[in-house]
Amino acid sequence: QVKVVESGGGLVQAGGSLRLSCTTSGLTFDDYAMGWFRQAPGKEREHVGSIFPSRETTYAESVKGRFTISRDNAKNTMYLTMNSLKIEDMGVYICAAACAGRSYWGQGTQVTVAS
Repeated sequence: QVKVVESGGGLVQAGGSLRLSCTTSGLTFDDYAMGWFRQAPGKEREHVGSIFPSRETTYAESVKGRFTISRDNAKNTMYLTMNSLKIEDMGVYICAAACAGRSYWGQGTQVTVAS
């Protein structure tokens, strides 16, 4: 059974930092492209960024220079390091794993940014 579990969300002041983790089990993590998405109330789900098996990364323009995605294949875990957080970064952050037409999603972790 494949599991995708996010952690690390919480309340942070604007301008602060937070690191999210996404840990998987039941799949060959090294083979999977991993992505972070976020959903704010009343808004559509937004792609934040991805990291591929090659460790190449892509980011949404809104987070470039502030967010960093990394992966530790030995721990089957992907990370999202968020710096200089803004009010508009607030939402549920959701992790996804994709490979060869299969995709698996986590339940998400809440990030709240206070002014």
